Parts: sequence; C-alpha cells; structure tokens
Amino acid sequence: MKHQSFRPQATAGGQRWPRETAGSRAGPAFRPLPTCGAAARSCVIAVFLSLSPVTGMSPLSPYLSLDPKYLVQDTDEFILPTGANKTRGRFELAFFTIGGCCMTGAAFGALNGLRLGLKETQNMAWSKPRNVQILNMVTRQGALWANTLGSLALLYSAFGVIIEKTRGAEDDLNTIAAGTLTGMLYKSTGGVRGIARGGIAGLTLTGLYALYNNWEHMKGSIARQSL
Repeated sequence: MKHQSFRPQATAGGQRWPRETAGSRAGPAFRPLPTCGAAARSCVIAVFLSLSPVTGMSPLSPYLSLDPKYLVQDTDEFILPTGANKTRGRFELAFFTIGGCCMTGAAFGALNGLRLGLKETQNMAWSKPRNVQILNMVTRQGALWANTLGSLALLYSAFGVIIEKTRGAEDDLNTIAAGTLTGMLYKSTGGVRGIARGGIAGLTLTGLYALYNNWEHMKGSIARQSL
C-alpha cells in the first residue's frame, strides 16, 4: 500500500499542508518541525555539554546561576528545628524504652505463668477449674514482670535524662551511671547489701551494653595501633 505524499500545496496566502483523507495513513497529521539557525543549534549543544556528566567536568551553565554539581546530594538532608539534634535524645527515647520494657515483661511473664500453671496443675484433669487456675497464673505473672521491667526502665530513663542535662553531654558514661543508680535505688529496701548488689548488677549490665555499642570502634582502634 502506498502512502500519500505530504507535499505543500500552493495557495493564494502561501503554502499549506494537506489534510489527511480517508485513504491516507492513520495517525496524527504530519506537521513540519520548525527550523533553527546554526547559532541556536550551537547554543543548545553547548548547554547540553555543560550539563552532561560524560565530560567529567561540571562547568557553569550560561543559562543558570548555580553549579550543577551542587544539585547532587550524597547524604539525606532534613529540616530540623532550631537547636535540635539529628539524633533522638534520652528524653525522646524514654517513652520507647518504657513501653518496650513493659511489653517485653508482659510477654515474658505470660510465658512464665503458663509454665508455672501447667506445672502446678499437672495432676489435674483438663477441666474448667484447671483452665481458670492457669489463666490466673498467666495474668499474675504477666502483670508482675511488666511492672518490674517498666519500673526499672522508668528509673533508668529518669536518671539518664537528669545526668545528661547536668553534664551537658551524651556518652556511655551517662548510660553506666544511670544503670548503676537505677540498681541501687531499686534495691534500696534491702539495706546496704541490697544497694551494693543492685549497683553492681546495674553497673555490669550497662557496662556490657556500652561495650557492645563500642565494639566495632574498639576493634578499629586496635587494628590501627597494630599497624
């Protein structure tokens, strides 16, 4: 099938392009592209080359007042309030810590209560009284452990915030001090020995946590010293 040739037809007002007919090829009507001079083509090519990464350079575009290399950001940028840090402080993390410890304690206590309930009722047949006794043990142990861990998290977060505001710095020393004070206060009803045991327990746990957080940094420092 031959395609209709689109050639301009002479008219009184100049040249015009013919309309598509029923026998012509289906599709949008052909329109000629506007021509541009050699100067315009040179300007377009110059702008394209100035922004193209193939050249390995980033010169200024004659039509822009900024360097294109500044448009590429290697790191994420966030709009923060005045005086705010990019990382969350102890006060912001306190809510997550307390809530997480409460839920963890409730889950652990429920499992422990289920274990104790099955152990205490192992001589009983499966009946409603046995189910009720197991359920009571689960709820009792869940509430006990949730209260215990939630209280510890509350004390630890409070001491951490107070120490951070007092010292004006945030480091692992705040973590260790807060953990030690938490253990001492939680076991303060047990006398001097209870305070000592609680402090040692808090110091040990927070010291291990600080060591875990800085393990990669310590290995890198040891490797650099060995070289």
